[in-house]
Amino acid sequence: MCGEDGASKKSGEPRKFDPSFKGPIQNRGCTDIVCCIIFIIAIVGYLAVGILAWTHGDPRKVIYPTDSMGQFCGQGKLEKQPFLFYFNMMKCASPMVLLEFQCPTPQVCVQTCPNRTMTLITAISKPQDWEYYKSYCKEDPGHKAAAQILKEKLCPAYLVSSNPFLQRCFPSMGKKGEVITVGDQEKFSDGVNELDAKDLMAGMKNASIVMEGRQVAMKIFEDYTKSWYWILICLLIAVVLSLIFIVLLRFLAGVMVWVMILMVVAVIAYGIAHCSIKYVSLKDTPGSNITLQQLGFQPDFAVYLHIRQTWLAFIIILAILELIIILLLIFLRNRIRVAVELMKEASRAIGYVMSSLVFPIFTFFLLAIVIAFWGVNAVFLSTSSEPVYKVFNETECVHSRETCNPENFTSSSMKSDCPHSQCLFAFYGGETPYHKYLILLQFYNVFLFFWCANFVTALGQMTLAGAFASYYWAFDKSKDMPAFPLCASLGRSLRYHTGSLAFGSLLLAIVQVIRVLLEYIDHKLKGAENKFAKFLLCCLKCCFWCLEKFIKFINRNAYIMVAIYGKNFCRSARDAFFLLMRNVVRVVVLDKVTDFILFLGKLLIVGLVGIFAFFFFSGQTDAFKGTAPSLHYYWVPILTVLVCSYLIAHGFFSVYAMCVDTLFLCFLEDLERNDGSAERPYLMSENLLNVLKKKNQAN
Repeated sequence: MCGEDGASKKSGEPRKFDPSFKGPIQNRGCTDIVCCIIFIIAIVGYLAVGILAWTHGDPRKVIYPTDSMGQFCGQGKLEKQPFLFYFNMMKCASPMVLLEFQCPTPQVCVQTCPNRTMTLITAISKPQDWEYYKSYCKEDPGHKAAAQILKEKLCPAYLVSSNPFLQRCFPSMGKKGEVITVGDQEKFSDGVNELDAKDLMAGMKNASIVMEGRQVAMKIFEDYTKSWYWILICLLIAVVLSLIFIVLLRFLAGVMVWVMILMVVAVIAYGIAHCSIKYVSLKDTPGSNITLQQLGFQPDFAVYLHIRQTWLAFIIILAILELIIILLLIFLRNRIRVAVELMKEASRAIGYVMSSLVFPIFTFFLLAIVIAFWGVNAVFLSTSSEPVYKVFNETECVHSRETCNPENFTSSSMKSDCPHSQCLFAFYGGETPYHKYLILLQFYNVFLFFWCANFVTALGQMTLAGAFASYYWAFDKSKDMPAFPLCASLGRSLRYHTGSLAFGSLLLAIVQVIRVLLEYIDHKLKGAENKFAKFLLCCLKCCFWCLEKFIKFINRNAYIMVAIYGKNFCRSARDAFFLLMRNVVRVVVLDKVTDFILFLGKLLIVGLVGIFAFFFFSGQTDAFKGTAPSLHYYWVPILTVLVCSYLIAHGFFSVYAMCVDTLFLCFLEDLERNDGSAERPYLMSENLLNVLKKKNQAN
């Protein structure tokens, strides 16, 4: 898949100077063509799966309640009957409800839930009540006797005063003191016996256990409709703060880094002083001079704080840590200065390529399309099954829970063997070849989701890398840079390197899918007692987590090298890896310094916006009481603001981090390619030259 582009060289050797090199190569060829073709075929297959799912799927199956005949309440010919009514709610207490998500009792779509409590026996003798009662029957019973109606299960044996909940009719439960009531009555009749209202509770609990979340979701949706305007304002504040922080890094990066380092040194020094004071103060305290070995293990860890040897151990540990940090600062001070200067240079580069700050919006838009396509496919695939009907019987039946056909059930042998049985809708499934391979289509949907999402992320990284590399290698920034560096880089990436992007993202997608499968297996083995299996699974999860991090690191730097030199993925990954290994100390210092500063920036932005959102939406400040909307859950917009603020800060800082990484690789290439002579001048900034104590010779 990865053929060589040009002459190869021994891995690990410094790159030889190429006098024609002046930045990202313009005359380049297509790379990893085989990967590109495979990716295009996979995308075509993904679209075919989507079309297949949209043809067979029906999202109404998860939105609307379904009656015993598999019809949707509130849809089609039942448009005016939006509520589902259960003939016998107490049948929903069966454990089978939690397995099949369907009560073993007839269910019909009705216009309104019953607001009266009565029995079939009492209603059939009163014409006005009987007319009302018939609206809750499966079909018009005509002039049949009550016994015949109950035998054929045309109507419920009784009605209980109910209220609609999630488009289902549930008994109106209440309390009189400590006694549970239904329709203000402590008892009700099922046509045969007087029953307590509390007998309905078990059935209600099982019938609603799979639907309660939907009510919470509706309240959350309502909160969003009331607060979306203020959420957008909070997110706009996060955008402004992110921009301000990036601008400040240009002027304050050095101050921030050294202040933070000195603060760490000062905190550890304070810890040593505090431990020393404690050690001295316990000198004359009885029992404080025993050793930790004599004390042994104590469940109350506070006991150890009364022993002098504990504080002596703290002093030694902190002193060693302080010494290590000071020695690192002495020996790595120049590398830290280089890292700081590269961060400043990154701010200047972003100033030349300001469009890079809004580029994450383009990446986010593409990711949103990928996520939406995957989500729609998942919903349509999960609802592309057919209604399955099963035999339900109140007494013992040899055909109980067997699949049946409602159209010919009355004349079937099942009905003959079990006269009181019914063929009712149970769930959605199917036994056709399409339904048998549905799980494979779902797996393909998930795999292509990871592949496409990683491809979009890779495209963003390579585009930014090409734009910032154009900045670094431009000898005169105002003249040598292209007019639209970001657009030029995006065009190069798509035209020449789609295959390289597909190859790198494929490697990452494979590892991510394996991790998902391991998490699924781990979930299934939660109750298992096999210790070895759990240990092995834990080791595999850890290994693949590390492998994913390593591949992300390699991919990121490989994309930078592809953007600069236009070579294939494998060659670029190898060159980037050995270039970084030859400068491993610089890599570690730059990585940690950059991560630390950006972490502080994210923490600052999320914290400031989160505090503002909390005081605004919670109404705990008088200044906002008249302005803040009334919400069911005030934490909903707050959590939304926190998560989105983090994503916004991460989006802006990912541009900054990509800029730092790109400039760093260009910087290392600059050091290996050039020597400061008139023929091979360094292209780094004057500040970086001063830090390294190098200079370019005059022509």
